Amino acid sequence: MTNINVIEAVRSYINRMIEDCGSTIKGLVMDKETASIVSMVYAQSEILQKEVFLFERIDIAGQKSLKNLSAICFLRPTDENIQALVRELREPKYGSYFIYFTNFVEMSDIKTLAEADEFECVRVVQEFYADYLAINPHLYSLNIPSTYQRNYEWNENLLRRTVQGLMSLLLSLRKKSATIRYQKSSTMARSLADKLFSTLKRQVDFTTPNPNDINQTIVLIVDRREDAITPLLNQWTYQAMVHELIGIKNNRVNLSQVPGITKELEEVVMNAEYDEFYGNNLYSNFGEIATNIKGLMEHFQEKHKSQSKIESIGDMKVFIENYPQFKKLSGTVSKHVTIVSELSRLVGQYHLLEVSETEQHLVCQGDHNEVVQKIKRLIKDEKIRDVDVLRLLSLYALRYERHASNEFNTLKYEAQKHRRLSDKHLHFLQAILEYGGSKFRQADLFNTQTPMAITRQFIRGLRGVDNVYAQHVPLIKDLIDQLLRGKLKDTSYPNVSSKEQATQQNLLQQGQTVKPSEIIVYVIGGVTYEESYHIQMMNKQSARILLGGSYIHNFTSFIDEVLDGAPSSLSAASNELLSSKRR
Repeated sequence: MTNINVIEAVRSYINRMIEDCGSTIKGLVMDKETASIVSMVYAQSEILQKEVFLFERIDIAGQKSLKNLSAICFLRPTDENIQALVRELREPKYGSYFIYFTNFVEMSDIKTLAEADEFECVRVVQEFYADYLAINPHLYSLNIPSTYQRNYEWNENLLRRTVQGLMSLLLSLRKKSATIRYQKSSTMARSLADKLFSTLKRQVDFTTPNPNDINQTIVLIVDRREDAITPLLNQWTYQAMVHELIGIKNNRVNLSQVPGITKELEEVVMNAEYDEFYGNNLYSNFGEIATNIKGLMEHFQEKHKSQSKIESIGDMKVFIENYPQFKKLSGTVSKHVTIVSELSRLVGQYHLLEVSETEQHLVCQGDHNEVVQKIKRLIKDEKIRDVDVLRLLSLYALRYERHASNEFNTLKYEAQKHRRLSDKHLHFLQAILEYGGSKFRQADLFNTQTPMAITRQFIRGLRGVDNVYAQHVPLIKDLIDQLLRGKLKDTSYPNVSSKEQATQQNLLQQGQTVKPSEIIVYVIGGVTYEESYHIQMMNKQSARILLGGSYIHNFTSFIDEVLDGAPSSLSAASNELLSSKRR
């Protein structure tokens, strides 16, 4: 059985749109969000080969008259886009319009468009469910940087957008039935699960799986607040490292801040579908990347030598035939050598290996006195960035929240004394315990609360790790492991329907384990590339898992996410603390 693949799902919709339009010259009209959706799965050069010669945004004024072109309008069904289409159809500049919405569109909106189409230019109006970003074959995002409103609750508009995105995902994968399970300790997870279930039931007659079918699709909804540790850690696999230290946005990496960067490399595309080296090394660790980049360089030098030997007409012919591949290889080499060099510079300059080793020790082993001394020493080290001190303080706050000898305030004082952390960073330290502290969590995040968890941690310690910088295992992997074995507790992760829950409970009591054949995970508050790596490794072992969330976070974006949802009372208290320090 092949793995479920969100990139293929979105590409198939785009292919169908282009094919439905026929062999005419085409223009592709998108909005801001659908432009990102398309760019994640298709290179512009590849679309050009399909007779799509113009790319326009519906919210930006474009060319005046293009009657010889057919417009493929690929849009989210928002009020703004409907109104923009109405204006377009009243004064059509294209010869014909093929309109595709990424999600369900209201009948009233269809009627509005029909009334505006006085020139009868519209040929097709369809719903093609590609309302999410397909990042890797097993990884998707709704591209919502900040999910929480004050007090870590839903904003109604974002709840609706999230439901639309998940509906679109399920329908693009041809799912007509699934069991929806959610994290019981999160009111946001419960609200999303209920709203998703009721909307699917109403819109597409979505059904629950046959209780006798022990192979099911399960949608698992989890709140990021259950594991605030993972987004705090430094990363050491290629994709995750680039995002953490430089930043990846819609497969684009901004290198303009790299010392001595050339103009053509200020922004580069990192798309595993079109970049073989990147695709092969997404999950390689930093040491492996250095070796592999050397191999890439040697391959390029060999090609360069053969290209420089032009001594006959035949050599010229071979050169012309191979030049596009040679130029592409040259660009690939330049891009990855630049990125790996910059990663290496940052790692060395800011002593990130030492920082990361301390992070891992703190989270996975955690001798309290040793951890405190290490953090104090790193606080005083001028080579360590403020943001990495912030990581360590945040990890300490979560790890030792209820420790009898908690020294968080002492460490924070030391940081202020030697660092002068910014107001934003101090606010974050106030907010992180409210966000992901023990009073919210139901999981034993550090394997310290039950004999079983302590034993599991002890066994992991005996086995040892191949890499001291990769000891941490995200909570989401443990949850999925339990789900695959039919061991994830209904009391902690119930089903939306109590009737289904009772049926599954009966099956369990009869000794029959309900195991999913496919798992689709959605994390409210975003996911990380570290979690993506672990899911990919599980899929390699023949699991069928999709991971997604509101956003793909690095530490910088996670700080903003936490602060955006922080209670106003916490901000006031933090401001008062800052004022007293200044006095």
